[in-house]
Amino acid sequence: MRQVMRNAARGLDRYFAITRRGSTLGTEIVAGVTTFGAVAYIMAVNPAILSMAGLDHHDMIMTTIVASICGTLLMALMANLPIALAPAMSSNIIFAQVVVMHMGISPAVAFAMVFLGGIVFVLLALTSWRQKIIDGFPEPVVCGIRCAIGAFIVRIGMTTGGLAVPAHDGFAFGLLREPSVDLALGGLALALVLSYLRVPAAMLVSIVVISCAGLFVHGPDGRLLTRLPAHMSDWPHYPYHLLFAFDFHGFVANILVLFPVTVYFFLSDFFDATGTMMAVTQRATQGADGAPLPLGRKAFCADGAASVIGASLGTSTVSAYLESLVGVEAGGRTGLCAVVVAVLFALSSFFWPLITAIPAVATAPVLIVVGVGMLSTLVSPQTQALDDLTSPLLMVVITLMTGNFMLALACGLLLHTILIVGRRQWRRLTPMLVGLDIVFVIFLCLESGLQR
Repeated sequence: MRQVMRNAARGLDRYFAITRRGSTLGTEIVAGVTTFGAVAYIMAVNPAILSMAGLDHHDMIMTTIVASICGTLLMALMANLPIALAPAMSSNIIFAQVVVMHMGISPAVAFAMVFLGGIVFVLLALTSWRQKIIDGFPEPVVCGIRCAIGAFIVRIGMTTGGLAVPAHDGFAFGLLREPSVDLALGGLALALVLSYLRVPAAMLVSIVVISCAGLFVHGPDGRLLTRLPAHMSDWPHYPYHLLFAFDFHGFVANILVLFPVTVYFFLSDFFDATGTMMAVTQRATQGADGAPLPLGRKAFCADGAASVIGASLGTSTVSAYLESLVGVEAGGRTGLCAVVVAVLFALSSFFWPLITAIPAVATAPVLIVVGVGMLSTLVSPQTQALDDLTSPLLMVVITLMTGNFMLALACGLLLHTILIVGRRQWRRLTPMLVGLDIVFVIFLCLESGLQR
């Protein structure tokens, strides 16, 4: 048996280049466990968000877990990188709130949009166009997209947690005499403090603590916030009716309205994946010379393929998670770290009844913390000039006031172009920018027609 274990260890070392990258088998396993603790919150948060679109909560738990397993294994085995993949916290909000709820599009059509965006991502990853798009896209708009999504996520977290309630002039703060509001505030404080102190699995710890507290706190309806299921674990049941649940006919029939949103899904996956993987690989140095891990076409193909598979399984865009940096800090340097994450996701699928018991008040603070973190990019070096801050700020304000992310994206993009033309900075007026302007002008015209 010992000989078998030694042979297996040597095989893993050769396949993942563990020794060559300055790591050990034990370190990779510990790093994988650490990364899983940092990303495991998605099993509770993603189903809570997608269920707003009318999708079954239990089904979304299963699709979230399976998509995370597939995406993470793709990155591990294709690119040999310590990066975890799961449904993205930006796209799931747009999927549920904008596409399905606001625009009235069916989930089957939305899955088709995510699928097509993933296909385009994979094709571009195989060519030199990937770098051309990165170089040609205006940085203030990229910043604005991320910040507007952050504002949108904060808005959802505030409303689902009861911290913001409808009022005659928009929103008002929740009543502090309500125990559920106090619990949400306590959860927000806990999540912020744990994140600030860089506690491993901070988001997961926050969800668990607030869910446990919910066993003793009643909501506005008089019922306990957290209600335990009859069984803590059960055999996982995958919702096979969601496999390849695409409605391409519905997509083609509404192509003019849906094309800008499809562009968004592609851009979101494209830039989020690029930035995340660059940050992780640059941090995860290898060997004695301290060179960053290689980031090539295989990594981008794996990320794009993960979105294709995720849509085929029945979930929103699957992308690389910045929380993978937590595992890198713990010593993760190879794809074996990601394999451990995938295995732990698989084991978690047996505890789906317990996951369904997590209340919205426990996931709301996580949404707020994640959204605020995305808003922090407003202070990046690329957006210090006032003209570069104007578009992102407008996008944030429109998103917070109207809850209409696509309107915010269109207005921010067009304002950025107007500022460029007004300053006669013709070099910054790239074909990529002009093409997107045309797309979103058409979208605004169609949007105004639908509102009549």
